[in-house]
Amino acid sequence: MQAFSNVSVTLVLVAGALLAGSPATAAQPGTPSPAQACPAVLQQNVLRLQDEKPQSLCQYSGKVVVVVNTASFCGFTPQYKGLEALYTKYQGRGLVVLGFPSNDFSQESGSNKDIAEFCESTFGVNFPMFTKTTVSGKDASPLFKQLAAASGTQVRWNFYKYIISRDGLAVTSFNSMADPGSSKFIAEIEKQLARP
Repeated sequence: MQAFSNVSVTLVLVAGALLAGSPATAAQPGTPSPAQACPAVLQQNVLRLQDEKPQSLCQYSGKVVVVVNTASFCGFTPQYKGLEALYTKYQGRGLVVLGFPSNDFSQESGSNKDIAEFCESTFGVNFPMFTKTTVSGKDASPLFKQLAAASGTQVRWNFYKYIISRDGLAVTSFNSMADPGSSKFIAEIEKQLARP
């Protein structure tokens, strides 16, 4: 009887240890793994503009994401101000603006450091910015290729904007003429923010 009792206690202890530390129970059925929680479009590693340190875009999972290609010497460059205002107004509700400087249209010739200084000193940009990126054509970065495929439209000029839904499944595009403060653009932001 004593031997049986010891075996029972041992089994209970082993079972408890397995349940506590088992990978199978750590992620409950139906709970997405970190890879599943990050939409495919955000499964990208990019370099931060200010210090060129690698960043995973998965950190923005669950947010409404505005992706915009920027340039310092373009007629649309003042849109930085509107993008920053948008970011400031809506970040508390789950919006993030991600800027990708590009020289695809020959209007961003400076170094990453020059671009960072220009954005901060001229327009007070605080939203996340990344290093100079190819955004159009066959050499476009994987992110911009996915955005073009998902929305059915490629970048045609600087300050082309994509709005990615919280789940990453819907991508809406706006051309360079769409000001970040325009009623149509804001309506799409509000619509996406209202969705879970």
